[in-house]
Amino acid sequence: MTLGLFRAITRPLPHAVLLCQADGRVLAANPAAVRCDDRLRPGTSVFDLRPDDTPWLRRQLAVWLSSGSPVPGALVIKDADGRMRRFRCHGARATWWDGPQPALQLHLVEAGTSDQFVALSQQVEALNREVAFRRATEVDRARLLAAEQAARAQLQHLYDLTAALAGAITLAEVSHVVSDVAPAALGAIAAELYLHSARLVPPLQPGDNGLPADAGGWTDLDRPSSSDRSLPGEAADAVPIALSLEADGVHLGMLIVYGSDSSTAPEHVTAVAQQIAQALRRAGLHEHEHRVAERLQLSLLPQLPRLPGLETATCYAPGSDLLSVGGDWYDVYEVDADHIGLSIGDVAGHGLHEATVMAQITAALRNIVPRCGTDPAAVLDELNTFLGRYHPNGMATACYLVFEHRTRTLTYARAGHPPPLLIHADGASAYLDDAASPPLGPVRNVRYRQADVTVTEDDTVLLYTDGLIERRREDLAVGMERLTAFAHTTSGLDIAELCDRFLHHQPEAAFPDDRALLAVRFPRPT
Repeated sequence: MTLGLFRAITRPLPHAVLLCQADGRVLAANPAAVRCDDRLRPGTSVFDLRPDDTPWLRRQLAVWLSSGSPVPGALVIKDADGRMRRFRCHGARATWWDGPQPALQLHLVEAGTSDQFVALSQQVEALNREVAFRRATEVDRARLLAAEQAARAQLQHLYDLTAALAGAITLAEVSHVVSDVAPAALGAIAAELYLHSARLVPPLQPGDNGLPADAGGWTDLDRPSSSDRSLPGEAADAVPIALSLEADGVHLGMLIVYGSDSSTAPEHVTAVAQQIAQALRRAGLHEHEHRVAERLQLSLLPQLPRLPGLETATCYAPGSDLLSVGGDWYDVYEVDADHIGLSIGDVAGHGLHEATVMAQITAALRNIVPRCGTDPAAVLDELNTFLGRYHPNGMATACYLVFEHRTRTLTYARAGHPPPLLIHADGASAYLDDAASPPLGPVRNVRYRQADVTVTEDDTVLLYTDGLIERRREDLAVGMERLTAFAHTTSGLDIAELCDRFLHHQPEAAFPDDRALLAVRFPRPT
């Protein structure tokens, strides 16, 4: 109960009621007390009303302060005219008061005028019962409110964990959710994962340990030395609780919880562990399917021949959110003793069908190039005819180039494909953006254009698919500008380093499509 509530309860009472501190200072007085004696106001000391008998009054106050139930007594004060006025009282300690000093409640009726002491006693008892009831009600209300707030906070933490796990795709992302979000949902200080990597990501072949390179943040039970992580100071001193993680009948490992709140229900902890197990199972299958798709894609890409007077390097990486194989390809051809052909392209779409079309296109090119490989426009024309005949609903972009050793001329034609980037030895670069024509497939009888450029010693041409420059909600021109700016940092690198640097020139970016690169350097003639 508050001081304001005390005033509200005592205001309508017909008899005087005071709230005093142990030092006699009046904290509150109802209107009946003020009418009885105008000096009975907050701030007044009862000792000032009877200065000649202070020791007796102190003893009387001590008796009342020592009792939690009303104790009868008397209070004698001098009025403003010096006359003695006697009051019969009930006094008791105000147990609800939480001020710096203890306080007591005094109920007063003046003797001799209307001596209703028995009625006063009954009223005092009723009032104290009301105060006790209200006090108990306030305590219950505060307890229920605290319990409701705790339940609401726990529900919010559980919602946050569910949402975070739903958005976590890879094992690394699930692990970060467990370490950052799960402790709050569990009412714990920290949580960490001990998992069987071979059960999460089945090996693709004997000797494959099944551990993704970027799936850190957890301890691999199949390779215990793979992780050495330290816990926060509070967690290091807490008693750990081990929870089994099982999904689809597979025991994945354990969730170790540090400093769990004893008030957290065991059913709640079990439910959180089950959510984490399902997320881990889903992420493990995603990793496995991603690696299978990547392995299949790499098996479809050709092994480049070693050709004199040419340095080559290739790189490939699947899209960050794709599981299916795609249609990216690159290839190098020895047309004749003086000409070398280069190709790169991308079949629209992702899936086994597109990968099959890509494999057929690369096979068709190896048949077309020996016949007309010195004429890029003719190569694309025959390839367009092939695609229209055997895959009438398909579409692909492509770029074919031919390099002539004798004149060091690079002739090229493009069918809807991003332009090659010619990089000079000092890092300066320019796009070969002439000879643009429509993509292969949708349009028949296209007259493909071609252009040429002379390359100097140690020039490098970078062929790439659009996944290297494409970003969500970003114009392709921005990605192309970023590529030319990055070219300045590659001066002095060998061909393999240059290719790898371009592949990872934005390590923090999410790539929506596959990236295939073919880097070709034209060294000084020997």
